[in-house]
Amino acid sequence: MARRLGTVLVDLGYLDEEQLWKVIEEQKKNPGELIGKVATRLGLVSEDRVMKALGEQLGMKVVRLADMAIPSELTEIVNETMATAFKVVPISMNKKDKSIKVAMAEPQNLGTLDSLRQFVTVPLEAVIATEDEVKAAIERLYAGKQQSIADVVKEIENDKVLTAHRNRNENTVDLEAIEEMAEAAPVRKLVNMILLLSIRDKASDIHFEPFEEEYKIRYRVDGVLYELVPPPKHLSPAIASRLKVMSNLDIAERRLPQDGRIELNLGGSQVDIRVSTLPTLFGESVVLRILDRTVVQLDLNKIGMPTDTLAVWRTLIEKPNGIILVTGPTSSGKTTTLYATLNELNKVEDKIITTEEPVEYDIDGLVQVPINPEIGVTFAAALRAILRQDPDKILVGETRDLETAEISIQASLTGHIVFTTLHTNDAPSAITRLRDMGVPTFLITATIEGVLAQRLVRKICNFCRTEFTPSVEVGMEIGMTMEQMLQKKFYYGKGCEKCNNTGYKGRMGIYELLLMNDTLREMVVNESSLDDFRSACRRFGMRTLRETGLTQIHQGLTSIEEIVRETILDDI
Repeated sequence: MARRLGTVLVDLGYLDEEQLWKVIEEQKKNPGELIGKVATRLGLVSEDRVMKALGEQLGMKVVRLADMAIPSELTEIVNETMATAFKVVPISMNKKDKSIKVAMAEPQNLGTLDSLRQFVTVPLEAVIATEDEVKAAIERLYAGKQQSIADVVKEIENDKVLTAHRNRNENTVDLEAIEEMAEAAPVRKLVNMILLLSIRDKASDIHFEPFEEEYKIRYRVDGVLYELVPPPKHLSPAIASRLKVMSNLDIAERRLPQDGRIELNLGGSQVDIRVSTLPTLFGESVVLRILDRTVVQLDLNKIGMPTDTLAVWRTLIEKPNGIILVTGPTSSGKTTTLYATLNELNKVEDKIITTEEPVEYDIDGLVQVPINPEIGVTFAAALRAILRQDPDKILVGETRDLETAEISIQASLTGHIVFTTLHTNDAPSAITRLRDMGVPTFLITATIEGVLAQRLVRKICNFCRTEFTPSVEVGMEIGMTMEQMLQKKFYYGKGCEKCNNTGYKGRMGIYELLLMNDTLREMVVNESSLDDFRSACRRFGMRTLRETGLTQIHQGLTSIEEIVRETILDDI
């Protein structure tokens, strides 16, 4: 087992014991900061000495890049996108085995080299250099050589090997030809570039879609799809096969859907990419779901919940038993809210078990059970087993049927707090949905403690946010007169480089929190209409999605268009 860096710094005489304790105490205040960075920030040791200690710790050579002449042909193997994403720079090639030596700015992130190996075809050897030197070397080496996706597509169109396959009959499966195309340098370069640029732009999904006359590539950023430069249609099987190779799927099987995953280590953070293939009329459609822990904030303070709503939510989730529902359509941030909630509740004295399809983020301290209906591991079956595991808090990924709802109710009645999700338009509708499933009203009133409905809206870019006065027509859309609008502030994003001229950067949640009380429970038992029930919820302090959205508009956080798109006008 490698010695800790602090110990190595002391052994080399760069720090004494007292200084090391000072560094460790400082690091506790910033848990994500590396020990070497803390020591240099405090002025106790130079960056050069930290590099020497890292080399000693990891058994790697330390190099100086400032005066090093780097062969320009190495940029063909490790391009600028890869170098920037992985914080490495290629410095030399071994002529015998064609292996490349790369200088790493973050050698302690051991997974980085393994991830980089998925993108290059030659063996790799690593040495260490300072972060500043690696950045400067990347700027020097790739100056004037930055490639865009359009450049790579042009390169593909001029490639003789790939052009030879243009008129191939797509209905015949020639495995050798597909493998040859999938391994072609331009195809690898295109796929690598799309993957790394999508992660850099914080995309959540990438779509590779074959149509009769064209092949589309789109990626989703902040919930909206953007189209990339399309490659030639005949590359459809090659790109699908390249993605299958990277995710360990069967490239010969093109008739059945397949699921796989690609794991990458970028800048010390683990990026998990779920790969899904689907046979279509004109070839295989491939969709990648990017799960990046650095993008999703698993912290209740950072999900955009208003302070007063958050205070009530924190009180609600501390209840010893009952059911708490989170509702909303697909991709409305329900899972993120629940993960952030469980993250806060994750204490040594409580056993928390989750059952999910799929398990999206691995959280230390939580027992997470993946659902697999093909072998009979359904939500209901998993939940039955979970109840025999002595849990305190349970998360059921989704309540889809009466059986799951009934077991969740039994769990809550026997002293557990159960979190689960439903697909409904607003919080009051969740009660109606359970009734429609067949759950008896007396069980609903005995177990449901609260319902949180939510949507995701795009945030206005901070760099180009501009104040404006909406027109009368726009005011009508949000139920406000011109006189009312003149008393409030409204903003929109002009569009700038920081937000790719969209006017938006990032997303936030808008919330509607319903707390059950005796009056509302009585209305459920009496089977009151949804409209009456909703009106009663508002009388007891429930702020609707539209009302929350209007507050966020006036604070300059989001735009009128986003709130109109995601919420309905309240009947007041």
